[in-house]
Amino acid sequence: MEPFILKNPEFFILKEWMERFPGLEAGFTTKNGGVSQLQAFSGLNFAFHVGDDPSSVCENRLLLANKIDFPLPSWVGAEQTHGIQIAKIDKADQGKGSSDYRSSFLATDGFLTLQRGILLTLCFADCVPLYFIEPETKMIGIAHAGWKGTVHGIAAEMISKFKQNGANSDKILVIIGPSICKKCYIVDERVINLVKNRLDGVEKLPYNQISEGQYSLDLQELNRDILVKAGIKDENIETTEYCTSCHSEHFYSHRRDKGNAGRMIAYIGWKEDSRP
Repeated sequence: MEPFILKNPEFFILKEWMERFPGLEAGFTTKNGGVSQLQAFSGLNFAFHVGDDPSSVCENRLLLANKIDFPLPSWVGAEQTHGIQIAKIDKADQGKGSSDYRSSFLATDGFLTLQRGILLTLCFADCVPLYFIEPETKMIGIAHAGWKGTVHGIAAEMISKFKQNGANSDKILVIIGPSICKKCYIVDERVINLVKNRLDGVEKLPYNQISEGQYSLDLQELNRDILVKAGIKDENIETTEYCTSCHSEHFYSHRRDKGNAGRMIAYIGWKEDSRP
């Protein structure tokens, strides 16, 4: 079953998780609605770093904050660098990267928290958003997994961080969000060699050669393989059918739009008034 349900033109929600865990807010935005005017970013761009008018980005963020009832000063954001650095967030971090890029967490591609009243947010336009929750501790997390972050193991790093902070790996649930699909994502031998190093011993490979030196890579399946190798039960992992490149009616795409695109955000947080 598709985990992402279109709530309105502006965003999808993780409806099953939100119903199962009262007080949880989790979703993925679209490019529709919003106030950004520049052609490449017209609509609901959430990124400060792509050349959009910062006041438009802030207004777009305020629009979502109001719709999901999660105040903008409680958001956190990052300067994403395709690494595997993950920051543990507490109340003192609220607002960092929410209204400007300068205050973002530097060189960070993942967040986790055990606290309420904080919205973890990361920007995307083809890379894989990974959502994490451990129901017993109420620990939540989110990660940005492009090919570099994926092959360097950000998914496994998040599982390690969860366990270090008291989570039971048998209980961790993961959702793999909207990202570029295998038929839209063609890479070269250099990338595939790194994939091979990460998945030594895996029977079903997440890539296919389509021509000399060119391969179709399934980043979603690769992340699933890494998560299972890190100890997550296969039945605890869900994957979307949405592709950011194919589904152009919903999403910006860095690959499809030749690097000239806005960004969606993936978000997850416990509201202040939520109960265990």
